[in-house]
Amino acid sequence: MRLLALTALCLTAAACTTNGPDHADRMISPILVTVEARDDYTFAKPEIARVTHVDLDLELDFRAQSVGGTATLDIAAAPAAEEIILDSNGLQISEITAVDGTHLAYTIGATVEGKGEPITVRIGEARRITIDYKSAPQADALQWLAPEQTAGGEHPFVFSQGQAINNRTWIPTQDSPGIRQTWQARITAPAPLDVVMSGILQGEPIDAGGSRRAFSFEMDKPVAPYLIAIAAGEIDFRALGPRSGVWAEPATLDRAAAELVDTEAMIDAAEELYGEYRWGRYDMIVLPPAFPYGGMENPVMTFLTPTFIAGDRSLTGLVAHELAHSWSGNLVTYASWRDGWLNEGVTSYLENRISEVVFGETRAAQERALSYAGVIEAVEELGTQAPETTLLTPEALDPLNYNSAITYDKGALFLHTVESIVGRERFDPWLRSWFDRHAFEPATSAMFLADMRANLIGDDRALEQRLMLDQWVYGTGIPANVKRPDPQAFATSDAAARAYLADRTLDARAWQGWSAAEQMRFLRSLPEALSAEELALLDRTLSLSTTGNNEIKFLWLEAALRNRYDPAVAQAEAFLSTVGRNKFVEPLFKALVDEGDWGFPIARRIYDRTRPSYHSYTRSKVDQVLKVKD
Repeated sequence: MRLLALTALCLTAAACTTNGPDHADRMISPILVTVEARDDYTFAKPEIARVTHVDLDLELDFRAQSVGGTATLDIAAAPAAEEIILDSNGLQISEITAVDGTHLAYTIGATVEGKGEPITVRIGEARRITIDYKSAPQADALQWLAPEQTAGGEHPFVFSQGQAINNRTWIPTQDSPGIRQTWQARITAPAPLDVVMSGILQGEPIDAGGSRRAFSFEMDKPVAPYLIAIAAGEIDFRALGPRSGVWAEPATLDRAAAELVDTEAMIDAAEELYGEYRWGRYDMIVLPPAFPYGGMENPVMTFLTPTFIAGDRSLTGLVAHELAHSWSGNLVTYASWRDGWLNEGVTSYLENRISEVVFGETRAAQERALSYAGVIEAVEELGTQAPETTLLTPEALDPLNYNSAITYDKGALFLHTVESIVGRERFDPWLRSWFDRHAFEPATSAMFLADMRANLIGDDRALEQRLMLDQWVYGTGIPANVKRPDPQAFATSDAAARAYLADRTLDARAWQGWSAAEQMRFLRSLPEALSAEELALLDRTLSLSTTGNNEIKFLWLEAALRNRYDPAVAQAEAFLSTVGRNKFVEPLFKALVDEGDWGFPIARRIYDRTRPSYHSYTRSKVDQVLKVKD
C-alpha cells in the first residue's frame, strides 16, 4: 500500500492574505503539498507564498528578440510570510516594487542547470508587487522568426512554447503546474502584426504610438503557468463555427480552415461525453513550421503545427487531442511533472473517444491498435522491468525526458482497460464527475486512484482485483488484464503486408483506398532491411516521396535513410528544411547518424544549414544526436 502523503497542506484564499484590489473574487485553486505533488522543477515554496494572478504589460521587440515591461503579481501568503520565491531563467530584472511604489529588496540566486535561478523577493506586508524586467535574447520559450522563415516572407513572427518549464524565460512567476494563476496582459507589437494569446481578446487593438498597436487579453480562470502563450505575426482569422475559428498566415489559412471543418462537431462530442466546455471560445493558430510539437493545448488558443494539414483531414486526431486537453490537463492539471500520464494519457483516451463519435468506430479502432502497438514496441525495447515503463515517473528518472509511448499510449491503454472491465455506462459518468469534482485544481496519481476507488469501485473487492490499478500506475511493463485491440482493425493492410513479405506484391489502387492509419500500419510492417530496388518500387508504386501526408512521408524517409537510399537524401533535406516538428526532425537525423560514414556527413551538412530555423527544444534534441556544442 503506497503512502499518499507525509504532509497534506492546503493553501487557499481562506488561509492566506492578499491585497490585490481587483482580484478578490477570482477562483484560487488549492496547492497540495504532498509527496506526489512536490514539484522538483520550481524554486517556489507555495505553502508559504504563492502567485495567484499575473498582470503583464509588455512590448515585443523583434530587433532585440526580447520582450520587456512589467509583471504585476498578486500573492496569497501565510500571515507571517516575509518573502516569496519566483522562478527565472535568464530574466533581466531592473527593479521590484510594492503597489505603493516602495522598492523591495530581492536576490537572484545561482543558476541551476536545467532549472534556472530563484528570485527571492522580500515582500514584508506587500501582497501585490510589480517587476520591471525583460527577457534575455534567445529565451528558450520564444522563437523569433525572420520574414524569410514565414510563408509570407514580408514580416517577422514570434511564438512561445511554455511547457514544460520554459515560461520562466519570459515571465517572472512561479512556474509550476500546480500553482494555478489567473492572468491578463497588454501587449504592444509593430503594425501590421496581429497578436494572439491563450486568453480572451478584450476589444479591438488600439493605437499605441510609434506605429505600434496594443492588444489586451484576459484569462479569468486559474491555469498552470506553462499555459500562458503568445504568438504574433502576419496572421488572419477564419471562423469555423459559433465558438471556434483558426488563425494562420494568409498563405496557409484556406488549407488550414478546410482541414479543420470538424472542429465544432468535436467540441459537441466532447461536451456530450465529459461535460461543459468551460473556456468560452476554442480557437487555434497554425504556426510556421518551426513549431517543435504537433500541438500545444493553450486554453482558448491551441497552437498547431502545419504538418497536420494533409488535405484529407486524416491527421485531425491531433485537434481532437488538443481539444480534449480542455478537460484533461487544462481543467484538471497534474501537480507534478512526474504525473505526465495524468495529462497526456487521459487526454489520449479522450481523443480516441471524440474521434469515435466524429469519425466512426473503424477509425477509432485503428488508432487504438496503432497506440497499442506503440506501447508493445516501447516495452520490448525498454524491458518489462524497466522503471521507464511506469506511468508515474520514479524519483530516479527525469520526468521531462519521457517516452511518449508510455506517457501517452500506456496511459490511454490503462483507461481503455478500465472502461472495458466496468463498462461505459459506469465509466463515462465517473470520468465526467472526476473533471467536475476537480475543476481548476491540480491533481496527482494518488488522487486519481483514490477517486476511482471511492466513486467507481466502491466496496467491490473483486472489481478492485480485476482492475489492477496499482500495477498500471506504479508498476512496470503491461499488466495482464490489458485490453487488446480488435484483431480485425487492420485485416486489410496486414494481409497486404504479408503478401509483400511473401513475394513483394504491391497494389497501388488498394493503397489509395486505405485510411492513413492503414497506410502507416503497412509501412511499419516493412522489413528493417530493404534494397535500393525494393525502395524504388515502393516509392514508384505508392508515391511515398510525393505524399501530402507528413506522417507517411516521415515513415518513408526513415526507412529510406536507414537503408542508405541515395535518392531519398535530397527528399530528406527538403523535408528537414521545411519541417521543425521534433517528432520528425530528431528521428531522421538519428537515422542518418546511425548510418555512420555514409549518413553522418549528410546529417552534419543538413543540420549546419537548418539548425537556426529550429526551435530551441528541437535544437537541444538534435544537438544530443550529433553531439553538437554551441
